[in-house]
Amino acid sequence: MNDKILFVDDDPNLLAAFQRNLRNQFKFDTATSGLEALESIKTKGPYALILVDMNMPGMKGIELLEKVQAISPDTVRMMLTGNADQQTAVDAVNRGQVFRFLNKPCPPEALVPALEIGLKQFSMLRMEKELLEGTLMGSVKMLSEVLGMVAPEALGRGQRLRESMRVFARFINATPLWELEVAALLSSIGCASLPPRVLEKLSSGDDRTLEEEQIVRRVPQIGHDLLIGIPRLENVARIILFQKKGFDGSDVPAIKCSGENLPVGARILKILSDRMTLEAEGVVKQRAFKTMEDRTGVYDPRLLQLCFACFQTFLANVVSSELPVRSLYIKELSADQVVVSDITTPEGLVLLGAGNRITPMVLERLRNYDALGEVKQPVLVQDLPPVAATGH
Repeated sequence: MNDKILFVDDDPNLLAAFQRNLRNQFKFDTATSGLEALESIKTKGPYALILVDMNMPGMKGIELLEKVQAISPDTVRMMLTGNADQQTAVDAVNRGQVFRFLNKPCPPEALVPALEIGLKQFSMLRMEKELLEGTLMGSVKMLSEVLGMVAPEALGRGQRLRESMRVFARFINATPLWELEVAALLSSIGCASLPPRVLEKLSSGDDRTLEEEQIVRRVPQIGHDLLIGIPRLENVARIILFQKKGFDGSDVPAIKCSGENLPVGARILKILSDRMTLEAEGVVKQRAFKTMEDRTGVYDPRLLQLCFACFQTFLANVVSSELPVRSLYIKELSADQVVVSDITTPEGLVLLGAGNRITPMVLERLRNYDALGEVKQPVLVQDLPPVAATGH
């Protein structure tokens, strides 16, 4: 987005006056109707600021600002009106999120300072957004890297769930996509709190004691508690909290919540996660669907049907049959390669399982084991493109 302004008024004489008086102070375009303004936003925008006349024939100013709010939410919206009654103000604020009202006629000595304030507001909002998004995505990256250091299998599962979530969310038009992807990626962040022997049992599928199982059942709550304090991750934290919750309200947490009251992201994540587990155990598509369908009340039935319509086979493995497999030593590995077979210690401890991507911090962990001579080498990997960045 640039710092241009869009003036919208059905009076060509007023727009001509703007051209004469303001062309040396601001960059701007003009439009004589709501439809022309929307076309200008589409072809020349987005704009930093839009100043709209309230009473235009056809599309009214409030209706136009309502549409601008939807298609260009960062644009600062101002209204020019000769009818500044209370109801007009209420409608403009509630529907168009108007930043400032200007009364007609509006001389340059009043208009120019108002436009400058509007542009400063846009600049401030843009900087705040960039700072927040940079901090947010930096936090997500840091958390995923820490999880990769402590529990690489859990991170690998999250990476595959994120890829599946991206496909399925687009298939059913679920939004906001970035929240759903982050929730899938960090779904197991609570595993960072688990003792090593419990993590090893989770990875190997070995039976857990009652005490260990109780610890594992707290993973969603711990994940929620880690994320809830990070700005803009409140919804992500709630998805993670309810990811094990049955559609009928069964399972953890003990909070009473069921059906459509559960976050849609949590309902999706439960289906994707359980299906991944089944198909990793060799249960093919139709049998997996029948198995999950028979678990009465556990899944949102509509989403369950759509999941099996979306995926012919689940995205449980990112290893490609079409790309070459390379045999490398640890010192030759790089981030965003995919492990083809388990990377283990000489004693058989799995450091990184097949199908997992190598992140920078996981690579550092492998190098530390290598420095101590505790990695069986060479290892088999594939070079794959990095995971697409999560958008907003």
